[in-house]
Amino acid sequence: MARIVTLLIVCCGGIMSALSTSPIPTPVPADSPAIHIVPQPLSVTPGSGSFALGRGTVIAYHTSNAEVRKSVVYLADLLRQSTGLPLPIVDAATMPKRDYIFFNYIRDESLNREGYRLEATKDAVFLEANNDPGLFYAAQTLLQLLPPEVFADTKQPATAWSLPCVTIVDTPRFAWRGAMLDVVRHFFPKEFVKRFIDHLAIHKLNTFHWHLTDDQGWRIEIKKYPQLTQTSAWRADREDVHWNVRTPQAPGELATYGGFYTQDDIREVIRYAADRYITIVPEIEMPSHATAILAAFPEFSCTGGPFTVATGGIWPIKDILCGGNDSVFVFLENVLREVADLFPGPFLHIGGDEADKTEWKRCPKCQARIREEGLANEMELQSLFTRRIEGMLSGFGKRLIGWDEIMEGGLPARTAVMSWRGVAGGQEAARSGHDVVMAPTSHCYFDYYQGDPALEPISIGGFVPLEKAYAFEPAPDSLTMDEAKHILGVQANLWTEYVHQPAHAEYMHFPRLSATAEIGWSAKQHRSWPSFLDRLETQFKRYDARGINAARSIMAVAVSDSFDTSAWKRIVALSSQSGRGEIRYTLDGSTPSAGSPLYRGPFAISKSCVLAAATFMDGKAAGPTTTRRLSVTAVQNVKISLSSPPENTKADSSGRRLIDHRRAAVAGVDTQWTGWKNSDVMMLLDLGRTTPVQRVIVGFYQSPAGLVFSPPSLEVSTSDDGTTFTQVTRVQEASPVKDPRPTVRDYVAELNGVSARFIRLVATSPGAAPAWHRSPSDPTWIYADEIIVE
Repeated sequence: MARIVTLLIVCCGGIMSALSTSPIPTPVPADSPAIHIVPQPLSVTPGSGSFALGRGTVIAYHTSNAEVRKSVVYLADLLRQSTGLPLPIVDAATMPKRDYIFFNYIRDESLNREGYRLEATKDAVFLEANNDPGLFYAAQTLLQLLPPEVFADTKQPATAWSLPCVTIVDTPRFAWRGAMLDVVRHFFPKEFVKRFIDHLAIHKLNTFHWHLTDDQGWRIEIKKYPQLTQTSAWRADREDVHWNVRTPQAPGELATYGGFYTQDDIREVIRYAADRYITIVPEIEMPSHATAILAAFPEFSCTGGPFTVATGGIWPIKDILCGGNDSVFVFLENVLREVADLFPGPFLHIGGDEADKTEWKRCPKCQARIREEGLANEMELQSLFTRRIEGMLSGFGKRLIGWDEIMEGGLPARTAVMSWRGVAGGQEAARSGHDVVMAPTSHCYFDYYQGDPALEPISIGGFVPLEKAYAFEPAPDSLTMDEAKHILGVQANLWTEYVHQPAHAEYMHFPRLSATAEIGWSAKQHRSWPSFLDRLETQFKRYDARGINAARSIMAVAVSDSFDTSAWKRIVALSSQSGRGEIRYTLDGSTPSAGSPLYRGPFAISKSCVLAAATFMDGKAAGPTTTRRLSVTAVQNVKISLSSPPENTKADSSGRRLIDHRRAAVAGVDTQWTGWKNSDVMMLLDLGRTTPVQRVIVGFYQSPAGLVFSPPSLEVSTSDDGTTFTQVTRVQEASPVKDPRPTVRDYVAELNGVSARFIRLVATSPGAAPAWHRSPSDPTWIYADEIIVE
């Protein structure tokens, strides 16, 4: 096939305009099941036939273009390790007439800096772009046209390496398509950071926000201040205790948890990211979230300290850099100069969030600064702080970006805003002419739960399922066209208070980061949740081949049940977030298989059982197994009385919720829970008649962060007359349990057929919080639900 080869060297600037004004090619839906690309391209035109990779296939480019070679080598290395094919790299002048992959510059005004054109014929594959990032993204699309096994790091001998004939024209919608990794709350090694950058690259994400400093650690070497890595990078180890209840470092205690990246490490990661056309935005937090700094330099505080690096969560965050101390700004200027010299990208993030002004209000230096500068209040002092830092960064050739709190008191013109407390702050900034990155907690915080908390690893709270993440719109219609141009793009954030290991970080990011990638890249009119789910099936196979620990939360089975008191049966409904595949279940607790009963709709159970359910696709389990104990007690019309009324908010004073056949969720905010503070509690059940009782089950909630602990013991006594009771058994538990997860602990009391009309349950108070708790003298709570009599 004859083609005209043109070479165009395009000058590259910083981050481009957020919204492309280039003409958009007419889209053709990607209906072919073989074309499952994430993020969805602008235009996909399927052809006829396929191109097969073989031992004679070569990868060609104009070798005079040194920058193109990065994408060529990247593609060749990935293809070689999975296909085992030689795939030699040759100059365009010597490539054969067929059986080649050709990287080439073109001049196409419809493509922006990162856009590309890919054409696959039976004889060759052409990857074309105006600029180098476009060629790199063309290579990413080429990989997704091949079988998912292409992402494996070992040879896959049984795979046929072919891709469908197709023409794809593609450009990204937004210029900033990012992901943030917090390496402070938990430190991640350099090798994982590079692996994470690889994950961003395959999603066509181009910005890595590296959260490097906070109250719990300092992770970047600063040559001028070795104290930051000698002292500030390390904290006392409390990893076995819930993040929000950790005690501070004790006098004389060694700080052993932490780590940092040397400047050589940083340069290595920057080079690695640059080869994948990813810009790194470092974050150096100020003026708050500075406890780690103050541990090494207490003189930069308003109080003089002493301070230790925070071992876990602290709130309110009152430790703050003194806004009236000029030595603070000398320190920050020296730090930021080294950071700016390291990172070549245009932006440097200064945080600026959650700055409690309590210490500023009573600090003589801060109050003097307010008077000298004619400021109205401490809010304007933070604005002055931000302006001073912006001036430094401008002198270093950088633009300041910070969380949306930096808007309070006014902003310098060039300052950009990252909107996390919803989208209102971002919209306000855009209307004021400031560039904005949208990263609201509602859709972009991936430290939030993505599925049923009972099935998920512990998270900070919140709920951002995949569909909600996908539904986010960064540039709402309420903005004018000119205002919308200030929306640089979108970013997902992973804070790691509860994320200890790389595999867990991957679990929280994926597949939700696929949703963020599509929001940032794909044209708004081409985004479709059903289409995304179709393509996600193949994306999961890519994740598996690559060894990414992606969550299958959307395939997990959710159990919804109610109790029909007229028929005395429990009605059970099953569903999943995706709605894909088929749900199979068992009622004896055994793991479901492809031969287990198929769920066809809500069904009734008339006796207690253990339900286990899972989603199946192509005869294989496609998600985790959900297990739920479902009780149908033979005892009807039970009455309950309590020794004291419950004390938690919105609790039912009668105690009826304890026996209403509805189990509370794994969340203390569920109003189904009935709670008592700092006291034993007696719950008396009247069964209405004397009847044999096999067992009694009581669920207790535990959440150390909320000072809720399961009771040390549950005493169970029975009576025929409600006056004379005989103790039958006592269930004892180690309490308070040193377990950081919010959980429901079922206390199972075996009565073995004892006949009784009345059952008295006495739960003992855990007493004061344990010594390992941040508030060891505070009273604790007991939360109970549901009481089941069998």
